[in-house]
Amino acid sequence: MLMNSDLIVFLVLAIVSIATALGMVFSRNAVYSALFLVLNFVTVAVFYLLLGAPFIAMSQITVYAGAIMVLFLFVIMLLGADSISSTSDLPWQKPLAFTLALVLVVESIYLIVSRAQMDRVITEPDASINTLENLREMAMTLYSQYLLPFEITSILLLVAMVGAIVLTKQEKVGQGS
Repeated sequence: MLMNSDLIVFLVLAIVSIATALGMVFSRNAVYSALFLVLNFVTVAVFYLLLGAPFIAMSQITVYAGAIMVLFLFVIMLLGADSISSTSDLPWQKPLAFTLALVLVVESIYLIVSRAQMDRVITEPDASINTLENLREMAMTLYSQYLLPFEITSILLLVAMVGAIVLTKQEKVGQGS
């Protein structure tokens, strides 16, 4: 089996992606967990680049690794939830988590085997799809026809941030009395 550079990059990224996902899940510090998630978002963006989708890759980095993670880190720091306590574990959580993980693994194996039997291969997209004109047309559509959902989303994020501040201010006032 000949290993070309794309396959090597894919395998390295797959290992980094899985390691950062596990680091995020098993980290006892919420800030470190969020930083592992940022690195995972970046590796997903590189996967999009490998698939020939540079616009989606840059959107992934800008929206998820940038804006959303800054908001997560802001809320984590504001609420002081740096360290996760293990006292809130319920007895049914671990068996349910292992059962759902097993279902996910079985489903993944089934999908991999069934797709291998159907001989479906991810093909590289046509070069005409990633032209500047297509990206410009997509941007114009997003910011003209879908401007209202973008504005509603930004207002919703702002309200969530203000709500987090109000909740922490009320908790601090209640603790001081």
